[in-house]
Amino acid sequence: MIGVGKMKQYSNVLDKPLSKGKQEVSLSAFAFLFSELVQYNQTQVDNIAELERRLEDAGYAVGSRVLELLCNREKGNRRETRLLGILSFVHSTVWKVLFGKVADSLEKGTEHEDEYMISEKELLVNRFISIPKDMGTFNCGAFVAGIVKGVLDNAGFPAVVTAHFVPIEGQQRPRTTILIKFADEVLKREARLSQ
Repeated sequence: MIGVGKMKQYSNVLDKPLSKGKQEVSLSAFAFLFSELVQYNQTQVDNIAELERRLEDAGYAVGSRVLELLCNREKGNRRETRLLGILSFVHSTVWKVLFGKVADSLEKGTEHEDEYMISEKELLVNRFISIPKDMGTFNCGAFVAGIVKGVLDNAGFPAVVTAHFVPIEGQQRPRTTILIKFADEVLKREARLSQ
């Protein structure tokens, strides 16, 4: 018989290995689920800052789980120990798993030694959102900032992470910048490791 011995026979469904399966989520399903998350949280708060904080908290939970998943799946249970390594991991691997592509740019702040920026021309969570005039500077990128904060905190790189709109000349929609400001302990550890 052709193929005998090539396919392992399983006596029970529970014995079959778990496949990675299809790893993409329908964009319309994500947009619907995310809009429901925003609308629900909007009914629970009184101001925009509180709404952004709640979105950041939701993103933080996602970020901590994404880190655990990727460390197990991609890195053989090893985590980054260097600052540039974890930033590169977030900029490329995490971004690719979450959004299907690498982030547009990763830059070091020019004014402060402890600041880094991840910029995205059209962040997925802001793509289908129209912000009413009464909500002014509301940025759904707070959810992504929470994801980045969750990844960094759980990897041992505590930081304050915020999302900001940056206007681009000649374009109607501004670019979203995720600003990462690392704690002093991270910079001190990095200086010690560099010696």
